[in-house]
Amino acid sequence: MNKRLDFKERKDKVLGIVVQKYVKTINPVSSALIVDEYRLDLSPATIRNILAELEDLGYLTHPHTSAGRIPTEAGYRYYVDHLMEEIQLLEGEKKRIKAEYRNQILELERLLEKTSAVVADLTHYPSIISVDGRPDQVYCRGTNFVAGYPEFQDYKKIQDILEILEEKERLLEVINRGLQNKIEIYIGHEISCSRIETCSLAISKFEKARGISGRIAVLGPTRMDYERVVSTLDYISALIEEIL
Repeated sequence: MNKRLDFKERKDKVLGIVVQKYVKTINPVSSALIVDEYRLDLSPATIRNILAELEDLGYLTHPHTSAGRIPTEAGYRYYVDHLMEEIQLLEGEKKRIKAEYRNQILELERLLEKTSAVVADLTHYPSIISVDGRPDQVYCRGTNFVAGYPEFQDYKKIQDILEILEEKERLLEVINRGLQNKIEIYIGHEISCSRIETCSLAISKFEKARGISGRIAVLGPTRMDYERVVSTLDYISALIEEIL
């Protein structure tokens, strides 16, 4: 195997492990942990070297008080663009969601309010829904989750995020941007809003031919469960298009 390709595969594997483990635990990931929990057929010294290389590349960093590494914005970006696996919501979740919609015939406002609540419940992040051409129709649920993220224990960070979520005009500026793909993810500074630059934002669009269109977005920490969020937005946006 070409040595450069071999290193890239090992680098990708180790970076993927660090991102996934950090998302779940918010603890820095050490070479010892990777050796103990994952069978990579690599020596501890090799894993330490790969972690150091990933840090030199700007994908990882390490807190001064820990030997472990955590992902940087660039690391999350690389993970989302190259390593993120496609997952699907469980069938039981899908059935429960559809049942909630079938239980009642909803007007548009109630439909979007319910959808915002469902997305927040599935992801455990604040969700925002907007309707194109109707600036007053912005629905936001799940703001209570913000205070529960360990990385948002700084009062000023929480306040900035909650203020953005309450300001409809600013919120629309953030989520109503041109999307190249059905789902786009903006990480940290890519959001272009200094008050929420410690966050990631995932945006999906829904639209019906000659009908209503809009955005469904999820705002969370950069330590976001990207696979879960993308699978939720993909399923919910398709379901909304089916219902409308």
